[in-house]
Amino acid sequence: MIIVDRALEKRRRAGNPVRVAMVGAGFMGRGIALQIITAVPGLSLVAIANRHVGEARRAYREAGLPPEMVSAAETEAELQAAWQRRQVVVTDDALLLCRAGGIEVILEVTGTVEFAAHVALTAIQHGKHLVMMNAELDGTVGPILKTYADQAGVVFTNADGDQPGVTLNLYRFVRGLGIKPVLCGNIKGLHDPYRNPATQAAFAARWGQRPSMVTSFADGTKISFEQAIVANATGMRVARRGMWGPVAPAGTPLREAVQAYPVDELLQGPGLVDYLVGAEPAPGVFVLGTHSHPTQQHYLNLYKLGSGPLYCFFTPYHLCHFEAPNTVARAALLDDATIAPLGAPRVDVVAAAKIDLQAGQTLDGLGGYMTYGLAENSDVVRAENLLPIGLAEGCRLVRAVPKDQVLAWADVTPPAGRLSDRLWAEQNERFKLRPESQATEAPC
Repeated sequence: MIIVDRALEKRRRAGNPVRVAMVGAGFMGRGIALQIITAVPGLSLVAIANRHVGEARRAYREAGLPPEMVSAAETEAELQAAWQRRQVVVTDDALLLCRAGGIEVILEVTGTVEFAAHVALTAIQHGKHLVMMNAELDGTVGPILKTYADQAGVVFTNADGDQPGVTLNLYRFVRGLGIKPVLCGNIKGLHDPYRNPATQAAFAARWGQRPSMVTSFADGTKISFEQAIVANATGMRVARRGMWGPVAPAGTPLREAVQAYPVDELLQGPGLVDYLVGAEPAPGVFVLGTHSHPTQQHYLNLYKLGSGPLYCFFTPYHLCHFEAPNTVARAALLDDATIAPLGAPRVDVVAAAKIDLQAGQTLDGLGGYMTYGLAENSDVVRAENLLPIGLAEGCRLVRAVPKDQVLAWADVTPPAGRLSDRLWAEQNERFKLRPESQATEAPC
């Protein structure tokens, strides 16, 4: 979105930068803080909330702000007073920032579901645009949160830089050429559903990331969420539970690797989301499209895209924290979402057993030792009453579940009183997704 730079420059010249508050100061949050403060003068990161305030201070410090420019706040009065002194604010109360005046955009970077649901709903209810680097929340209850955002007149979106946002940018470009997208794809270097925080600890330490986050990349949970929100933003589906996920020899050029997909199936229906393992360039994204006009097919062949019927477009990188501020600007200045649900969910992410699970156990979180995520079409999820992995953490097993079996709501008792469960039930009701025979089996 090249026009974003000029829109931001206009706000900078007016002395009125977009006022942003960020929730989460982990590895990605610190990178975003660094980018906004050092490279995006049309944005102002006025506050950071984190469970441990010291990490929020660290984010500002690593971005070059001296300690005297940073003030802690526990109330809105303290928040406003700090801003009057031209200080930025750190706090352990994320909802304080969601409620406070003087903030245009909340940037949510926690990767949680239950906690982030409270942040998202509170921000929307207080008239703030919501930008998330959180496919996990979006892939679980994003459609109902988008409904709330529409009612409030604010933008709900995931971010540029993460692969779904990059995919949607490419999707919109391809569609704008008059080419019909038939597959939105994601390129992975590794897929092993049995990875866990112990196996990924060394890699996580090398890059300063959390082992559970790294595990969610390796075991397929993260890519399932990412492709689910792409499906929900485009109306596409998955070809089967878990997607096809062809594996190519390492370094296989993308245009060769995509030949593993069945052409006839791609040319029918609303399109598919999927991923490849081993292709280059990684970790990029790609869109396969088709064109029915013979003259345009001739031109595409001349332009080195081949003779069809499928044409491969790709972006060879996704630059996470570098690109995320573009979505903040698009939301605040152009009222444009990078990637958001079209309406009812098309694809969800369900929990499968990573190990043999026993009755009485309590399920751990995303990227843990007990479950991995699989993308599944939403109508199947409701018909079989399957358990979304975004709601699995903290659920107590009421029966044994063997390794690799997908869990259902009937297998667990969820914790009481969770907002995320209420939103899931509301989402089902809003979009009339739950089969009549299961209407009384809501999880909360």
